[in-house]
Amino acid sequence: MRLTLDGDWTATVTDAPLRATPRFDFPGQCVRVAEYADVEGWQRFLGETFGSQEWLWDAPDELRFDQDGRELVGAAFRLPYACAAAEDSARVPDTPPARPGGLRAEEARDFRLEVATELCRAPGDTVLTCLRDVDVLDEPLEARIGIAPDVALLAQHGTVVGWSLTDPVRYLTTGFAAPDPAPPSPAVRALFTECLDLVTEPLLHEVKDRDPAALARLLKADEALRAQREDRHRADALLALIGNLVEDYGNR
Repeated sequence: MRLTLDGDWTATVTDAPLRATPRFDFPGQCVRVAEYADVEGWQRFLGETFGSQEWLWDAPDELRFDQDGRELVGAAFRLPYACAAAEDSARVPDTPPARPGGLRAEEARDFRLEVATELCRAPGDTVLTCLRDVDVLDEPLEARIGIAPDVALLAQHGTVVGWSLTDPVRYLTTGFAAPDPAPPSPAVRALFTECLDLVTEPLLHEVKDRDPAALARLLKADEALRAQREDRHRADALLALIGNLVEDYGNR
């Protein structure tokens, strides 16, 4: 299969997915799949590869390819701030299933990968599906390409129209740190859903407007995260963003 990612920029699907464990940087609202572990490593990585990347005030999603073989070697996706309506999220199809695969660029030149604008949440936030727009759901998906464990690109009519992350709680972390390899606790799973509500629209708008009910939910989540005794790495990842919201908007 050949995919179009930006106008006339194309890549061919291969049978070599990325092996790196995804990292869901919750404070940064970004999912990364790459081998680098800090800012310096990320900057070296960008200098040694080509593809889509941040540039000045422009922050598209990232797909990076090695210079020699033109194979996909890393990715980073930004979570949309707007949640799709529940009825639209319910329309996200279960098929086709994700099949492991990588990408090989047709030519070694940079391109721009637009960020997704709509966040579709499965019940219990077991899967986050991020789409170019909800009109994608009016037609079947052509393919789900599993470019890394639990991370898939969504294709329709030969074009990448979004991406998904399965079991996002498992991969919670901050910055470039590796996620905790232990399974998430049930308490943190429940807190993740509440926190995701708070940091996305429409509830985020109410928090910023200092709506009393929204602030009560924010303060309750902050308290619960601070009191969490197990699964501290994931709880701290959630708290890093929730705590910032409390500091900015928590005073009524």
